[in-house]
Amino acid sequence: MTRFIRSAWVIARRDFTATVLSKTFLFFLLGPLFPLLIGGFVAGVSSIGPAQNLQPVVAVIGPEADFARLSAARDRLAEAVDGSVIDLVRFVPERDESHQTSRLLASTDPPVRAVLLGGLDHPHLTGSVHDNGSTVRQLQLMIADAKSPQAAPIDVGVTTVAGSPVLLDRDRSITAKVGQFLLFFLTILLAGMLLSQLIEEKSNKIIEVIAAAVPIDALFVGKLFAMLAASVVGIIVWISAGAVVVASLKAGGLSAIPPPAVGWPIFLALAVAYFAMNYLLFGAVFLTIGAQASTAREVQTLSMPATFGQVLIFGFATATIGAQHSPAAMAAAIFPLSSPMAMFARAAESPELWPHLAALAWQALWVALILRLGARMFRRTVLKSGPRARWWRRTAKA
Repeated sequence: MTRFIRSAWVIARRDFTATVLSKTFLFFLLGPLFPLLIGGFVAGVSSIGPAQNLQPVVAVIGPEADFARLSAARDRLAEAVDGSVIDLVRFVPERDESHQTSRLLASTDPPVRAVLLGGLDHPHLTGSVHDNGSTVRQLQLMIADAKSPQAAPIDVGVTTVAGSPVLLDRDRSITAKVGQFLLFFLTILLAGMLLSQLIEEKSNKIIEVIAAAVPIDALFVGKLFAMLAASVVGIIVWISAGAVVVASLKAGGLSAIPPPAVGWPIFLALAVAYFAMNYLLFGAVFLTIGAQASTAREVQTLSMPATFGQVLIFGFATATIGAQHSPAAMAAAIFPLSSPMAMFARAAESPELWPHLAALAWQALWVALILRLGARMFRRTVLKSGPRARWWRRTAKA
């Protein structure tokens, strides 16, 4: 056992140093920044040009007194609904109102959608609107408010209580989906590198020397944990860079995120644990699959079905959010490759902690089993060594 641990440590230290201290690792760290830079560039280019009002503009042709009452009613409606309300712009009536209406509808500064004539007593709307559209309904409320005498606001007693269970479950499902997606995104971004971990040793014909010096199981474990450590370094750098963006958010931005059922400290601790398990599980599978490849072309061929498989498993785990006790949710929690994502979502929806301890132990067992199976397959198919299977012996004797 001591020799196994020492050998795995030597392999892990060698691969970790070779990965982190290489020039390509810097480009790896800068990789997630390129989509952000491209998105910022596209947003900047799209914003070039004259500013346009996103709300519909209604031109009001009428006396200033009527417009003042209508504008006050518009402000009260906007404050009440706390949302998008049409904008009103007044124009002095001209002698030929028909020509004035046509000219306003063709205007681009401001972009007028409709023109209101007739004042508050005989209103008539002309423009690209529908009889029962949002613009017409809003104007109906404004005109009714402007014509009615102003009444004092009525006091309404308010009692604030905790959210209902239905709303609380819905809010926590949002946290579950966000956390699960981040777990999947980081794993699919980082674990794919393990497909090509043994290409260099196999192409240089030194794999036999390494296999003679250390156990194959220790070789697999060392390489897997080395890439996990390198991935953690990358995540720390990305989080440190993103902390500036998070700090620039408004105070209500972070508090608006629904809190998980287990609480933020335990949820973040489980995030670290489940990311490690998710990476180790997929990494062990990818390392096993990649060990059978001999060239970079074969690795590229294997990368597409491997990524597609990750997406399918992510979809399987996502479908269980909001249905913790369903058969599908239990199957996703038991199946080793979907278990970390399914259980991480469960942490956002359920306050129970003991299932996570059992799940982490179950996932660690499968990491060991997959690594053991991968080492045996590598020894028999690549190194052509090791004991033969019993069914093969029976066939040979026959």
